[in-house]
Parts: sequence; structure tokens; C-alpha cells
Amino acid sequence: MFCSTIIATIGRDSLAQAVESVLAQELGDDEACEVIVVNDSGRPLTPAGWQASPRVTILETQGRERCVARNAGAAISRGRYLHFLDDDDELLPGALEALRQATLGSSADWVYGRTELVNRQGQRELILDNRLEGNLFVQAMAGEWIPLQSSLIPANVFFQIGGFDPLSTSAEDMDMLRRIALFGNFAATQAVISRVTMGPAGSTTNWSAHDAIAQRAREALLMEAGCWGRLRRSAVEAREHRSYWQGRIARLYLTSMVWNLRRRRILTAASRAIYGGTAMLLAWRFLLQRETWQAVTQPYRSFSFGG
Repeated sequence: MFCSTIIATIGRDSLAQAVESVLAQELGDDEACEVIVVNDSGRPLTPAGWQASPRVTILETQGRERCVARNAGAAISRGRYLHFLDDDDELLPGALEALRQATLGSSADWVYGRTELVNRQGQRELILDNRLEGNLFVQAMAGEWIPLQSSLIPANVFFQIGGFDPLSTSAEDMDMLRRIALFGNFAATQAVISRVTMGPAGSTTNWSAHDAIAQRAREALLMEAGCWGRLRRSAVEAREHRSYWQGRIARLYLTSMVWNLRRRRILTAASRAIYGGTAMLLAWRFLLQRETWQAVTQPYRSFSFGG
């Protein structure tokens, strides 16, 4: 089994389109893929033809949120790679084969392609092209987003990090990206893999809690052994905007300093201040560049979105 696509659902009408977009995929070299639908709605799914497919497994969870539902699906998966799709998104024709080709001869811990972003009316807004490969830890910590819908994650890597953090109920994709980027490398294909629906209307994401949950998860990573070195290497190895990423390291630690001071965690705040100051000293060659100070003083705006 090459790939397991896991679709956590609350029973939206768009689920059939999501499942069928996976079942329509064709893979070379006699490879196979399966679909695991995790019904987290707490009520039976509407009967549909795709439910009779031998390639589809349906699990039932009881409104436990996407992290738990996705972990449950992953627990019974058979694929060498895991792919996560939302019930209002879809794979484009040839997507899994394009990702499979990208995995051949690659030891990457995350393989992804481009994403077509559409609004709730189905109109295209943007083709998201991150163009990031290798060590992208500083980009991930800054706030870069690589959609799970357009990504393959080796199953052994997913289980190595413990799957989705059930406490990250509205930023679980960003948290997983960062935890894998802490040690893993990324590879990309130029193929457009998925069509992802954007916009707050009808979204199951708890946006009011998003920033607080993301900061908590980011704080945990800043405590990890090797975090500082990994950040530094990713900034140095960046193909573009090196001055920006140097400044971004400083901002990560300085904003964490403020966050910890507000919670009277004085020793942690002092440590963050030292790392933030060191980051500025190590970026001395870039201190006269505007991009460096934009990184230090302004919220993150992804270059992938024209920031």
C-alpha cells in the first residue's frame, strides 16, 4: 500500500466529492491507495455509493475534533505514506502519482506540491507555490503554511512525532509542520495537487483560539534541544531572503520573551532575551538591510502569498 488518505468529516455534503477525488487517482508500478473516512459528526453519514468501495474504511468518533479523528484514521492505516484531506477539499487528477514520483529516490520527511486555493463560491483565488525545500525550520516557525491536502508524510515520520497534538485543535497542521521541520527535510513538485476551500464561512477551525494555541505550541518547540541550531542552519541555507530569515530568528525569541514576561516566567524570558540578542549579533552583516528589520518588527507575511 503506497498511500492512505485520511478524511476527517463532520458529514458535509462535499464529502462525496472529496472521497471520489481520491478513488479516481491512478498510480503507477501497481501501487495502491486506500481511503479512511473518520466520521466525527456523532451521527450516521448519509448513504452514498462510495461507501461500498473495498478501498474505503469508515471509522466513527464522537465529536472529538480533527486531531483525534485524524490520529484514529492513521492508527489503522496501511500506507507507507499518509495524506490528509478535508471533507470540503479535493485532489486534482494525477495528484497522487505526481507526489509518488517526487518520493522516488528521495529521503524527504515531507513531500508536497502546489495548491489551488478557492473561495467558498468555488472561484480560484491563488495557486499557492511555496518553493521551499530542504531545511525550512525557520520558515515554519515564522508561520509558513504548507497545506496537508497537498502533502505526503511518511507514516514512520508521523508516528515518530506522535501524530497530531490533541491540544492543538485549531493549529494542528502548522504544529505538525514545525515538529517535522525541527529534524526533517522537505521536497516539492511543481504539480498542482489539491483544490482547497478557504474562508471563515462554514469553516470548522476555531479561529478565536488559533493564535493562542499556535503560540503555546511554538513555545514548546523553542524548548526543544537543537532548536537554536536548526533555526540558524535553515536561515543560512535559505535560497532567498537570507537577511529576512536572520531577522526572523531574533523576532521569534524576542516575542517569546514578551509572552513569558507577561506570565512572570522570568528565567525563561531572560533566556529568550539572550537568544534574541545573539541572533541580532550574528546577523550583523544584514543589519543595514531593510528586509532584516521588517522581519524583526513586523508580523509574518508569507512570500508565497506575495508578502
